[in-house]
Amino acid sequence: MKKISNRKIFIQTMGCQMNVYDSEQIFRQMSLSGYEPTDSIDEADIIICNTCSIREKAEQKAFSFLGRLAALKAVNPGLIIAMGGCVAQQEGYGVLRRLPHVDLVFGTHAISRLPDLVSSIKRRRCRLVDVEQAESIGPDDFLAKPGGNSEVTAFVTIMRGCDNYCSYCVVPYVRGRESSRHPDEVIQEIEKLVSQGVREVTLLGQNVNSYGKKEGLSSFSELLEKINKINGLERIRFTTSHPKDLSDELMKAFTRLEKLCNHIHLPVQSGSDRVLKRMNRRYTREAYLKKIEALRTLRPDVAITSDIIVGFPGESDEDFQQTLSLVHEVGFDGLFAFMYSDRPNAPAARYREKVAEQEKKRRLQQLLSVQSQYTLDSNRALEGSVKPILVEGTGKDKENRQSGRGLIWKGRTTCNKIVHFKTPDMQKDDNQILTGRVMDIMINRALPHCLWGEPVHMPSKVVKGAVCHAS
Repeated sequence: MKKISNRKIFIQTMGCQMNVYDSEQIFRQMSLSGYEPTDSIDEADIIICNTCSIREKAEQKAFSFLGRLAALKAVNPGLIIAMGGCVAQQEGYGVLRRLPHVDLVFGTHAISRLPDLVSSIKRRRCRLVDVEQAESIGPDDFLAKPGGNSEVTAFVTIMRGCDNYCSYCVVPYVRGRESSRHPDEVIQEIEKLVSQGVREVTLLGQNVNSYGKKEGLSSFSELLEKINKINGLERIRFTTSHPKDLSDELMKAFTRLEKLCNHIHLPVQSGSDRVLKRMNRRYTREAYLKKIEALRTLRPDVAITSDIIVGFPGESDEDFQQTLSLVHEVGFDGLFAFMYSDRPNAPAARYREKVAEQEKKRRLQQLLSVQSQYTLDSNRALEGSVKPILVEGTGKDKENRQSGRGLIWKGRTTCNKIVHFKTPDMQKDDNQILTGRVMDIMINRALPHCLWGEPVHMPSKVVKGAVCHAS
């Protein structure tokens, strides 16, 4: 297709890693029609808000952002304003009624149709809604990243939707039923990313543990084994795992696949069996703890992070204390904790016995306070050790301006902890020279949210873009 120049697209991404990946897919689809990304809404021809409806706050932010664009539309009537993602899927035509200046509402399955939708709006001068959902993933639903990118890490969606129907969650309603990509398509996308310099991929799915089951494809552990064989790929991560589907086969993969990082995100949501049952999680506290024990027996250095919802309808103080005791028992490396909020279509929105907002806030703060000490302890346990760090690039400009001579670099351990280190002899012009390398870093300082260290050895010969294990 002939490229048309000077068309600009601005995307505001709300929410999770899956939305980040979806925004990348939006960019790739629109690039086929000649659109280029811009960081300025003032110069954009299309502004898209890619939304998340998992929590009420994210939904409010999306409507607030779009509402502020009314003045821009008044000045520039030719500007196309669109809402995509989960809120768009959930609200449909209601968005057009609420925001008269919005031209397009497209759902989670409509990204591949976006160029045609935009073309119709421009040609017919109309407003459109497309929230149709497909039963399976089509060949054009996911486009591989074009060349010329410098990222070291990348997200790759391996499946879409969810069949679990947790009572608090809207995902099955806004992203549809569970559907997996063919393993060959996943491998091809990762191979292309690696050829462009990507060294680490994070596989995305609402429940990666059930990958391929409905379609009779490879199991998730078999897919990991295939990805592990890709030359040039350094690391593999994945999210998210549902505890009820965490198999022995997958746990054993942490011992035999050398590229699989020693970190798993395993959302528990509550430590109370009563609450877990009302959440429709389909596992018990005891079953969850047994899987944690099995993981640590197989891979003692595995880092485990989790999600917890506080203030679920009917959650008593005793239920909450059981959650706290589980946090103490597991000693998570990190925790994402949230206050419960009603979501449209989710069964829990109809539950009675709502917990007061002030009580939810109190419980959240108590939980975060408990977890902060475990996170710090986990970080401090790494002080004095040498860890291989995949260098993702330099730190923020402000950090480097304040650091004096030299550059501050950022990377991650295999257990997903952020590490900063400084190279005194490098300046801003060298800000890509170590990017993409795996370097051995001596960890000498632990902070609540990151680690600081110094290179054991600088590479004797620095070649931009090369992968180098410092020795």
